[in-house]
Amino acid sequence: MFKPQIKIPATYMRGGTSKGVFFNLNDLPKAAQIPGPGRDKLLLRVIGSPDPYGQQIDGMGGATSSTSKTVILAKSEQPDHDVDYLFGQVAINKAFVDWSGNCGNLTAAVGAFAISQGLIDASRIPENGICTVRIWQKNIQKTIIAHIPISNGEVQETGDFELDGVTFPAAEVVVEFMDPADGEGAMLPTGNVIDDLHVPGIGDFKVTMINSGIPTIFFNAADIGYTGTELQKDINGDADALARFETLRAYGAVKMGLINDISEAVERQHTPKIAFVAPPSTYTTSSGKTVDASDIDLHVRALSMGKLHHAMMGTASVAIASAAAVPGTLVNLAAGGGKRDAVTFGHASGTLRVGASADLIDQEWVATKAVMSRSARVIMEGWVRIPQD
Repeated sequence: MFKPQIKIPATYMRGGTSKGVFFNLNDLPKAAQIPGPGRDKLLLRVIGSPDPYGQQIDGMGGATSSTSKTVILAKSEQPDHDVDYLFGQVAINKAFVDWSGNCGNLTAAVGAFAISQGLIDASRIPENGICTVRIWQKNIQKTIIAHIPISNGEVQETGDFELDGVTFPAAEVVVEFMDPADGEGAMLPTGNVIDDLHVPGIGDFKVTMINSGIPTIFFNAADIGYTGTELQKDINGDADALARFETLRAYGAVKMGLINDISEAVERQHTPKIAFVAPPSTYTTSSGKTVDASDIDLHVRALSMGKLHHAMMGTASVAIASAAAVPGTLVNLAAGGGKRDAVTFGHASGTLRVGASADLIDQEWVATKAVMSRSARVIMEGWVRIPQD
């Protein structure tokens, strides 16, 4: 006799160019309210992983890294914060949930979900205006400030803000990442703006490694055989290219001090990210729109969970902005060099402007803040059902 399914309150939301299933911690079954196998198994089943077919047909996942995401929120245990935000990146074809980093895109939806769940003190929510939500990002132990538009006491989701990679306009959500250097160390883990990376069987490369927003390894596009104008179709169907990128990522992760041996990279898929940069040039986006070289400062393409991202991860955008603010990094040089507090970069779906401030303190570069605009909305709310076992 098979037991019936259980149902768990959940909300399916878009944040930036990602989608995920959002939970209030108190709504989860007791076994999933604490970190461990019980929580991971529940989230895997919700999303529909592991799926050897790679489609996540039997779950809420969308068969891409951007749509295989989960979020758990609770009232914050940190002083001067409103909500604790925990992000789980669910692997598609493996029984694995990666808790090693944040999702910057879904961060844009955290404030709205927290308000709707009653996790924000009512006195902090204006009848009309902006609600400032103070988020504690538990994965990386950092503060994020989200500015949520409010109309008639409720979250304003509709609007005319356009975000490349998202089809329809919505209300603008400004997100500030405070002290965005990743929780695992200095912004520049080696202290160098450019490092030499030796990858056996592939070659020697100049790289910029940065812990800001999310640990990211930047390459020059030309050094790895690309122009920087690539779209998903140019890379994601090339198994050999994806395998090379994963090898580069694994050796870079060791160089950054995130893992001790390249064999550990398979259990740390969400971080670090790998990206490549190039000077500005005119290109055609995945939607067929032409972007003129004069409209951007540089090109950036990044991979997430083993595939080229369709736009840009929010946390990687923070890494891009922070690296651009430091003179001499590969990102800074691709953008023309010099001191910068903002860049507009081209990605596969269009362009994005991000700002960051970085200061040289005691001979070490420190990012103090990164800012970007995103949008978010509820797609569906109710209950998600999974088998009891």
